[in-house]
Amino acid sequence: MSSGSLLSAQGLVSGYHKLKVLNGVDLAVGRGELVGVIGPNGAGKTTTLRTIAGVVRPWSGSVKLDGIEIAGLPAHVIAKLGLGYVPDTRELFPGLTLGEHLRLAHSNLGARSGEDYESAVRRVLELFPPLRGRMSQKVGTMSGGEQQMVTIARALISRPKVLMLDEPSTGVAPRIVDNIYDALKELKGTMGILLVEQNAALVFEVADRVYLMDRGSIVKVGTPEELLRDELVRRTYLT
Repeated sequence: MSSGSLLSAQGLVSGYHKLKVLNGVDLAVGRGELVGVIGPNGAGKTTTLRTIAGVVRPWSGSVKLDGIEIAGLPAHVIAKLGLGYVPDTRELFPGLTLGEHLRLAHSNLGARSGEDYESAVRRVLELFPPLRGRMSQKVGTMSGGEQQMVTIARALISRPKVLMLDEPSTGVAPRIVDNIYDALKELKGTMGILLVEQNAALVFEVADRVYLMDRGSIVKVGTPEELLRDELVRRTYLT
């Protein structure tokens, strides 16, 4: 997939201080493709997303977004080039309202898409019905699941080329998880999506391809159907 990919990482090495976490990661996301990444805790999944997004500086390797080399660029520059990132920590401002979060994100990144603010808000709220009528509510008073939807809506407000999500189902009520994954199914085909998730069953349900990570490396890749033929994968991730 790397030769015509919308997002690609090749030989990506990174870590924290002197601790190397990624050992030459290769992955790619095609246009309109939803790609999942699964693996045990500590495999390097979150570090992969952080490095691609510019939150962690790569030690070596290449990352390209729509043909542009972004490895080593600041996170805000990468975002303006069309990468939407939903971190596992959410990074919301509790004292700001939903509307203020969306307005800030649109004012910083919306010029790239050319879509006016009101139209952008209508678009993202259609994906997340529980947020309708909540524009004046401070996000600190929302549930964890509602905050997760706010984080995703904020990332989508500028129509990114690629949306990366880190553990969107963690700590979220089942009905909200259903809403989030219904939204991903609607978005699939309209942009590239890179999804890191502990719940492998959710990934296998929506992904076109799945990467299996362990100890900082990609150890297996295939369609959900291909991976589910592997007894070890089924036993490890679906039981």
